[in-house]
Amino acid sequence: MPKEKYDPPDPRRMYTIMSSEEAANGKKSYWAELEISGRVRSLSTALWSLTHLTALHLSDNSLSRIPPDIAKLHNLVYLDLSSNKIRSLPAELGNMVSLRELLLNNNQLRVLPFELGKLFQLQTLGLKGNPLAQEIMSLYQEPDGTRRLLSYLLDNLAGAIKRSSLFCPVPTEQPPARSWISLQEPDRTRPATLFSVMCYNVLCDKYATRQLYGYCPSWALNWEYRKKSIMQEIMGCNADIISLQEVETEQYYNFFLPELKEQGYDGFFSPKSRARTMSESDRKHVDGCAIFFKTEKFSAVQKHTVEFNQLAMANSEGSEAMLNRVMTKDNIGVAVLLEVRKEIMEMSSGKSLHGLDKQLLLVANAHMHWDPEYSDVKLVQTMMFLSEVKNIVDKATRSFKISTSGETSAIPLVLCADLNSLPDSGVVEYLSTGGVDCTHKDFKELRYSDSLTKFNCNGKNSTSNGKITHGFKLKSAYENGLMPYTNYTFDFKGVIDYIFYSRPHLNVLGILGPLDPHWLVENNVSGCPHPHIPSDHFSLYAQLELLLPSVPSQVNGLHLPARR
Repeated sequence: MPKEKYDPPDPRRMYTIMSSEEAANGKKSYWAELEISGRVRSLSTALWSLTHLTALHLSDNSLSRIPPDIAKLHNLVYLDLSSNKIRSLPAELGNMVSLRELLLNNNQLRVLPFELGKLFQLQTLGLKGNPLAQEIMSLYQEPDGTRRLLSYLLDNLAGAIKRSSLFCPVPTEQPPARSWISLQEPDRTRPATLFSVMCYNVLCDKYATRQLYGYCPSWALNWEYRKKSIMQEIMGCNADIISLQEVETEQYYNFFLPELKEQGYDGFFSPKSRARTMSESDRKHVDGCAIFFKTEKFSAVQKHTVEFNQLAMANSEGSEAMLNRVMTKDNIGVAVLLEVRKEIMEMSSGKSLHGLDKQLLLVANAHMHWDPEYSDVKLVQTMMFLSEVKNIVDKATRSFKISTSGETSAIPLVLCADLNSLPDSGVVEYLSTGGVDCTHKDFKELRYSDSLTKFNCNGKNSTSNGKITHGFKLKSAYENGLMPYTNYTFDFKGVIDYIFYSRPHLNVLGILGPLDPHWLVENNVSGCPHPHIPSDHFSLYAQLELLLPSVPSQVNGLHLPARR
């Protein structure tokens, strides 16, 4: 037979058999692909144990159904079911979210399960030669038909579930309430006041796209839908202080501030630095950071915005990395200096606090650069922010003539942030231990050291040990893995959001625990946002205790120390 009659071999279906010598030497065989052919009518249940498979070829057989157990092959990237007699597909096929190619050509399919819409990574979908409804085939035959069809199926999934209780991959019930974790009892030996803090990245509208979150129906990404759930989350916590990241300018003024003012809050907001260079119509979509506080408990004394690119430019001498890497990122932080209302302190401590100086509390909130390749930028931004926070504290201490004692800051600090940094990062090491070495691996061996000394909170001349330090004595409210992840997407699940508080003035009494992981697994939630979870972040919430200075008692005109 002439050579040209042969089809070129499909590299996907070429196999190398181990030689007897290799087998004798103990070489292990590994195969990630499997082909089954020969007019097969049914599949062995043993097939579903081969969970390592990435490709499965089942074309040119006589299969009339595919068992739901196929979803156990969760690593499959390629599945060919072409040229069989398949009449229907199991809904569980939609849980195989690793699939990139799904070939269903030349079968007897009249309908597709809406659950197929969950295959957000699918690039090739073969449907030719099936008696499918005209509506489905019209969508499929449009330009970019696979994506359009999958979006249609996903967006209509919830409606299909309401019409049928057979399958429920998008839960009809809300996730169970997150549990409260008590960490310690309040200190009864001295006057104190309690307050609560929430930290939450709400996922701003312009980032909530199907390109980024293809596993979420478009209606559940819509801002009008999400904003109600976001406000429910905020009001459900009912925190005294709320720190939000990724708040769009327009949504701050038109939604967050009016809604929260009705609930007794006041707020402060700043957008990212790019807003100042934009037209008014573009500026309203720039996101930033916001701090809200209950006016019955606190009054605002000062409000501050920290622009990291401005600080980088002002301190870039001797460091090209500072100019080229840090200055080009326009992340910001905000800080509000609050005064605790005296009547609240008296109510909490159960005694008159006449003679007590005003009690201040500094709340800071920041959102650091996102890209994992820029660990150096995140670390420098964090150092800049703490350096500015130190300046705010020092000026307020002098301005209000607050007495200082020892090395600890005179004004307690609560720092909330989306640090975009994991617990083992240089950023978290710096915040929680009080310093980080100038040669830390997160600096990527870039030349920062000269410019970093300007952000040393303990003075520019205290870097003889090669460390950049601060003196805030910060502790994380969510230590020891109490929260397995604060950011939960298909591609990434980890802790990047934090609430830090300064010791010894503040203690953490308890925190809101994580979302039930069983609910996420049982309902095949591959990532957030989700119809019941409006952001890709989970909120953090902590109850803190602010220890107040002891107030001298007066007996017959004599000043006696307050009873401990």
